[in-house]
Amino acid sequence: MSNDRTVPARAAGTLSRRAALKLGAAAGVASLGAPAILRAQGAGPIRIGHLTPMTGFLGTLGQWAVEGIQMAAEEINAAGGVNGRMIEVTSEDSINPENASTKAQRMLERDGMDFLMGEISSASALAISEVATRNKRLFMALGPRSDVLRGGRCSRYMFCTDIPNTVMVNAVGSALKRDGMVENKTFFTLTADYIFGHDLLKAAKAFFDANGGELIGDELIATDVTDFSAFILKIRQARPDVVCLNLAGNQVTNFVKQYAEFGLPYPTVGFNLNTADAWAAGAGNLTGTWPTVWYHTLDTPGSQKFVADFQAKYGKIPENHAWIEYIALKIAAAGLAETGGADSDALVEFFETEAEFDILKARKAYFRKGDHQLIQEAYPFSVKETGSYSDVHEMMALGPAVPGADQDLTAIYPTGAECTL
Repeated sequence: MSNDRTVPARAAGTLSRRAALKLGAAAGVASLGAPAILRAQGAGPIRIGHLTPMTGFLGTLGQWAVEGIQMAAEEINAAGGVNGRMIEVTSEDSINPENASTKAQRMLERDGMDFLMGEISSASALAISEVATRNKRLFMALGPRSDVLRGGRCSRYMFCTDIPNTVMVNAVGSALKRDGMVENKTFFTLTADYIFGHDLLKAAKAFFDANGGELIGDELIATDVTDFSAFILKIRQARPDVVCLNLAGNQVTNFVKQYAEFGLPYPTVGFNLNTADAWAAGAGNLTGTWPTVWYHTLDTPGSQKFVADFQAKYGKIPENHAWIEYIALKIAAAGLAETGGADSDALVEFFETEAEFDILKARKAYFRKGDHQLIQEAYPFSVKETGSYSDVHEMMALGPAVPGADQDLTAIYPTGAECTL
């Protein structure tokens, strides 16, 4: 979201007169980069505790997350802050769920953070959410994808910005069905052995069952596994039509490199991929169709400006976690501008109006009131033929947005019926 781009604070659906008046006012003041019209007298900075993995199997993704959110904070502050108050983002390594919980509690109780943002691990996000809920503080969960965070383990104080597992399955599934790779096909899945992977496997099984695919084998993979040879031998023995990956972080990179060395003829697809892991796999190793929430080739003016600005600042192409952290802080800033402060309950009420936000895509996004999921477009992307590109950043071809322009955005999302806020 560039400095001259505002976020229309407009509800998607029927609003009360009071909510409509609030949103109408926000359209005039809730800029995601421009100086705020309202000025707070003598107010200190707005302090945000940012937790994200900087080590371990998700560590590479966390580094992109830090760069994205810090870039957004710098832009907001350079343009005058929010209602005259500067944004201070303190980023720390969440490491694991226990560590994330401890740091979240310390950030709120001792460090005086106004609210929390971040995380990529679904398990750690759940731990942070429990802390935030006990303290009645907002937690914007930026990278975790487990459906359960929007379902049975949702919270009044947690808002999820990344696409959930069901959306990733639907994004890839639409492309697989188009190419005749589901009905009457056999699948062998490899799944990350923690809450995210278990949840993704559940969504994958539901997709196979609904579309005539047959799951003939599945293996749960611990997150610290680096040698996949035993699992690849099981795939060779099972002889599936398609190998489907429900892995996370550097598990994807390690597997596809080793799978390429074995030279098996069974094509791979995946229901989860982050572009940093795709790039790390290297040319010639990754194949198939995968889901993404955003890619740097997305051809909208706002997205291309973000890519150019990120490259100018960091000297590299942004990864999807850099993008989602960037737009999430801009969304938070819109809420802060609209509510006139950093009160968590006021922010929750604002986001529940289903105000729309420009997130640099063709269609605007909004938090669904019933489960606090950011409803937005998703995309499949496919690996180009080896030799057709000269750089790993060029090896993925972005497919058309799903759902289609003529469909409601919620068409690819879980219903949220299990969420009780």
